[in-house]
Amino acid sequence: MHEAPPEEQNFEMVMYMIENGGAREDDDDFQSPLDLLFEALEEEEPDHIAVKQYKIFKQAAGKTAKSILISAAVRLAAFNLPEIARITNGDTLDLGSLGDRKRAVFCCIPDNDTSFNYIVGMLYTQAFQSLYYTADKEHGGRLPVHVRCIFDEFANVALPDDFERVLATCRSREISINIIIQNMAQLKAMFKDSWENITGNCDTFLYLGGNEQGTFKYVSELLGKETIDTRTRSQSRGRNGSSSTNYQQSGRDMPYLFVKSSVALNLS
Repeated sequence: MHEAPPEEQNFEMVMYMIENGGAREDDDDFQSPLDLLFEALEEEEPDHIAVKQYKIFKQAAGKTAKSILISAAVRLAAFNLPEIARITNGDTLDLGSLGDRKRAVFCCIPDNDTSFNYIVGMLYTQAFQSLYYTADKEHGGRLPVHVRCIFDEFANVALPDDFERVLATCRSREISINIIIQNMAQLKAMFKDSWENITGNCDTFLYLGGNEQGTFKYVSELLGKETIDTRTRSQSRGRNGSSSTNYQQSGRDMPYLFVKSSVALNLS
């Protein structure tokens, strides 16, 4: 794809190449249009990385090569849809410039259909990769304009595979992430064994209420003990009346009632 004209560097062209990369089970010497394309590239640049990778693919027998092509076509089938092809036909976002000037990008994801969530996940992955590269290679490790990522309905967002690493390292590059969830159970379901890494890498915890007992307990434990100042005053009446005032401080755990009286969590 790198050698194609800019207007052809998209998933529509990837699907076209897969369609023209046929293989025959009974003829290992069969040459497809895709084979001829890579032969031409090899004549111009024998050491091209694409040529080397394609040679590895061609080592497979006809039946195996056909299976590989079919698997790739099925996996990327969504990019045959006209709407998806149009969205991915060209780059109009210029993700690398997000940290150079003030901009706002909104990703609207339906909460009743997750079939295309992976496309937004690809966008997030590319955005973080571009921002990290721009920060490290062009700005000495820190973006000139702060980038804030607000992940509303975090439980329904398709995240990059290395999200935990991103969350742990983005702050130094002038990137912040706001994670918005309904309760702690959602976070524990997403990161079964490492959810504490997520909360541990967030320096601010904002609690807006809720109805889930596990969240009540978690927030109550975070609050810990409170100090209560008590003042009592007594007075006696009579010929020699007197009065006294006592002051007392005591610690007690923050009760569930306090937490419950406080309908989403915001970690950032």
